[in-house]
Amino acid sequence: MPKAKCQKCGIGVPLQLLSEHLKSCPPLETPSESTVVNLDGDEPTEKESPLQQCPVCTDMFHSDLIELHASSCGESSSRNEKGHEDTIIEEGLADMPGPSGTTCEVRDGWLTVLDSSKAIYECAKNALDMHEMESPLRLTMDIRQSVADQDMALISFYKRPNVEWARPLECRLEGDTAIGQGVIRFFLSTCMEKLMSGFCINFANSNVTPLFEGEPGHYIPSAAHFLVESDMFLMAGRMVGHSFLHGGPCLSGLSPAVVHVLLGGSPETATVTPEDCPDLDLRGTIQLLEGQSKLSDEERKRVQDLAYAWDLPPLTENNRRWLFEKLLLHSVIGRVTRSIKQLRRGLKETHMWTLLTQRPDTVPLLFPQELAAVNPEVLLQRIVWPEDEDDDCPPQNKCRITGYMRHFILNATPSELTNVLKFWTGWEIVPKSLTVELVDGRHPTAATCYETLRIPYHYKDYLTFKEDLIACSETFHSGFGLI
Repeated sequence: MPKAKCQKCGIGVPLQLLSEHLKSCPPLETPSESTVVNLDGDEPTEKESPLQQCPVCTDMFHSDLIELHASSCGESSSRNEKGHEDTIIEEGLADMPGPSGTTCEVRDGWLTVLDSSKAIYECAKNALDMHEMESPLRLTMDIRQSVADQDMALISFYKRPNVEWARPLECRLEGDTAIGQGVIRFFLSTCMEKLMSGFCINFANSNVTPLFEGEPGHYIPSAAHFLVESDMFLMAGRMVGHSFLHGGPCLSGLSPAVVHVLLGGSPETATVTPEDCPDLDLRGTIQLLEGQSKLSDEERKRVQDLAYAWDLPPLTENNRRWLFEKLLLHSVIGRVTRSIKQLRRGLKETHMWTLLTQRPDTVPLLFPQELAAVNPEVLLQRIVWPEDEDDDCPPQNKCRITGYMRHFILNATPSELTNVLKFWTGWEIVPKSLTVELVDGRHPTAATCYETLRIPYHYKDYLTFKEDLIACSETFHSGFGLI
């Protein structure tokens, strides 16, 4: 704080206190006046300084201390006032609507949910809620076109760059009257099925191009160079993450070693088995090194040629086990490292990656070893059967048709039951409730948006009922409402 020298007493006083100081400033005293002689011969003592009032805080201080107090009184007051204002502002903001600490905790509540399935649901729901007011993503496919053209529509949609996949999704089947959630389920189920069975696109003189190879539970990304150059695995990661956001099917059957590396694990620590190698010729050559049996000259040459092709040292008596592990690791992970990196990039564009990294306990649910079969007992428990007052169907017909349906569910093969569920709801995931209605018609139909199966009540024998239901359920690939 700037000071000025008082002309009366010669003391430096802060400028804001100078006018008050002049009113009570005593004249400069002489030594004889300012001291009192001690008759006992002791040292002279100073007179006690008078009290003065601080004009800022109105407190009383001795005149010789007022200067020290005044140098900080104004600043401390301003700091106190500022702190008081900050407190008022914070209290006011706490009452205002908008983002707050509580909101963040709600959005990240899936981090602390004990149930892994509920954490998956909460994470996806929070992501969709954050972007529900944004413009929707529109996916259109013409059901009247060839299968190759339909696959190209899916590929083109998921190859779009810089997309927020948590935006609302609108799907439309050109040439079909179906709308709503049933169409979305159909699209997501089709995408996940295409990832495993392959797209009907001629990439390398083949009518069907698979992205994953191997046997169930040991699938690995294809090592085809043209798939990586075409960013097909980036597209695959987006499909998987998009299906997760909307509660759709998972990518099942991947090799545990691939999942380990996909989530950032070191290839050297991945558990690789011979079944993970999709190429049977390579697998047979590598398995020659398994065990301690002596190799023939031809078998040794096969192993040597493969080792040289992959820049590995030749086989010796001391490195047999080591060479076996290196060849197996390269056949499963080394050749598809770029494919795995692309798949990871696609997942990172969706909120699924955050869940996978923050909640490792959800990994077995999001990447199951095998596709869960539809449980007949669970399916029967979730069906809402028609009541007596629901329709005009005679009671005897109602008992007969519902009995046929129960018998079919309990005795159908897993593939038949899965197809019926897809025809019923649009995908292979059993919802919380399904509805059966008995109607006057020729063939079974489904309102997938309402998860309702409409069965005609004219059937008199079980075999005819079963044949028609299976025939209709096998048409889910061609859209809705075409029967």
